[in-house]
Amino acid sequence: MSLGSRFSLRRLTPGGLALIMAFGLFAAFVAGPARAQDDPPRVVAVGGSITEIIYALGMEDLLVARDTTSSWPAEVEALPDVGYMRALSPEGVLSVRPDLIIAEEGAGPPETIEVLADAEIEFITVPESYDAVGVRLKIIAVAEALGVREDGVALADRIEADLSEAVAAISGDAPRVMFILSMEGGRIMASGTGTAADGIINLAGGENAVSAFEGYSPLTDEAVLSAAPDVILMMDRGGDHSAGNADLFAHPALGLTPAAEADSVVRINGLLLLGFGPRTPEAVARLSAALGTVGG
Repeated sequence: MSLGSRFSLRRLTPGGLALIMAFGLFAAFVAGPARAQDDPPRVVAVGGSITEIIYALGMEDLLVARDTTSSWPAEVEALPDVGYMRALSPEGVLSVRPDLIIAEEGAGPPETIEVLADAEIEFITVPESYDAVGVRLKIIAVAEALGVREDGVALADRIEADLSEAVAAISGDAPRVMFILSMEGGRIMASGTGTAADGIINLAGGENAVSAFEGYSPLTDEAVLSAAPDVILMMDRGGDHSAGNADLFAHPALGLTPAAEADSVVRINGLLLLGFGPRTPEAVARLSAALGTVGG
């Protein structure tokens, strides 16, 4: 496909995607213009989980670029970086001459999407759903976009089986877990419901300690004390974790929580923890082990 071919911007809800797949219409829905068999598409992956799925499908040779959140497997970092998925520049994307862009939900900004529309580049948005069904649908959606649906179903079956095994190992009481996204200036930005953090906490047998709102929001000291987390969950950003815990619990409200009393902080790589891609079974196994919810 050249830059002169038809633009295609598609966003599928998980329910709509399942319905289309059930009637065997998904391939026609996302296929877009026909490509010559000897002219494989130049693909840009936007979103770490999209990139991981492409590698898991063995289709990485089609990739000509990726976004900043795509950091696994390590060899993907050799590809050109077109920027952060929510702050893409049209110049960066167009510079790699893509035929097809496959993106996680939330990619943008809209102004960049409009420029890509003018350039008539096929752009497929894959919806997010932070549960086992969402992982399966995402894998199959990416495979459909690349024309390898059967491989996608086979991969989704394997991941689903691994995830079921990880979840089946969970038992016992659910600890109250607070996911902290950041603490800039001492202000706690925490996850409420409906986020990737909320989804992975639930899959791993924990209970989200913050359920009064959806998405991410700053917490007052009173809200932190009311949440009373047993465990603090954060993305692993490297560095000295011991010193990090001391700094964390120096916060006047966090220092009074059960998590502080037990010095209980779990840090896991952000893409692994929150990606909801092919490594989700590993994320659930690691988090449930850290929370003590396995075989309890």
